[in-house]
Amino acid sequence: MRVLVTGGAGFIGSHLCDALIAEGNPVICADNLLTGRMENIAQLRNEPRFDFVQRDVCRPFDCGKVDYVFHFASPASPDDYMKHGIETLQAGSLGTLNCLELAKRYEATFLLASTSECYGDPQEHPQKESYWGNVNPIGPRSVYDEAKRFAEALTMAYRRYRNVDTRIVRIFNTYGPRLQLHDGRVVSNFMRQALSGEDLTVYGDGLQTRSFCYVRDEVAGILALAKSGEHEPVNIGNPCEFTILECAQVVLEVTGSASKIRYQVLPQDDPKQRCPDISRARRLLGWEPVVDLRAGLGMSLEYFKAAVQTIGAKA
Repeated sequence: MRVLVTGGAGFIGSHLCDALIAEGNPVICADNLLTGRMENIAQLRNEPRFDFVQRDVCRPFDCGKVDYVFHFASPASPDDYMKHGIETLQAGSLGTLNCLELAKRYEATFLLASTSECYGDPQEHPQKESYWGNVNPIGPRSVYDEAKRFAEALTMAYRRYRNVDTRIVRIFNTYGPRLQLHDGRVVSNFMRQALSGEDLTVYGDGLQTRSFCYVRDEVAGILALAKSGEHEPVNIGNPCEFTILECAQVVLEVTGSASKIRYQVLPQDDPKQRCPDISRARRLLGWEPVVDLRAGLGMSLEYFKAAVQTIGAKA
């Protein structure tokens, strides 16, 4: 089975490449390195079944016959999509279109990496796939939220009108090794600050919630969906919900840091609650996460220690 992973030098994409290679699949990794990093795929450098191509999927391309297309090309962290707003919208629109055309050409299965941000600041809790969301279409986060919502609509259109075999995964907050130190996500911010002896920055009152899924669990769920016959969106995330303050406390305990909490103003449109209903994943895929937050942070600790020492606390 020949597989294309766009955005394969990114955080989740690189772990997906590892898992696909471990299953014995030849993998083509396409990434323009806007936010992806070659360090994320360094372990595959001498793997004969792995090919890296530096390519912007927002331009039409053809990498030859493939059996699966995993479309992960997009800035995904708050700092990245705020900085690269236009590129984020292009990845969700032009990039998705080009990848769907490739899948159609070779009759390949197409899997879109969508996001829990499709639910916006949700008025339903926990979030089921049937919930349409509460998204500000012109707010500062809209470049990411609406790019993914459009990508989902385009994917379903290719399913209905072009008979492409499609999958849509809605990814919730994911963490683990290879997460960038300065990407603006909760776990990477807290781990960097704790290990650098800085105060942990909490926005708002810290009572907003998130649900954190260890990357190994996330990839297992994505692969289970890819191998299923399910065409509707499926939430893949950890339903164990934490307030931001609770997450900060777990980080302090795992790192042994004496850092304090520092409060700042909550950014515009920042979701107050985020927790997946994974009933469909359990029923359709037989999947649910097995790694809890404390264990996952423990397994990520050496990576973050090394990253802080190598890159430093300041970008």
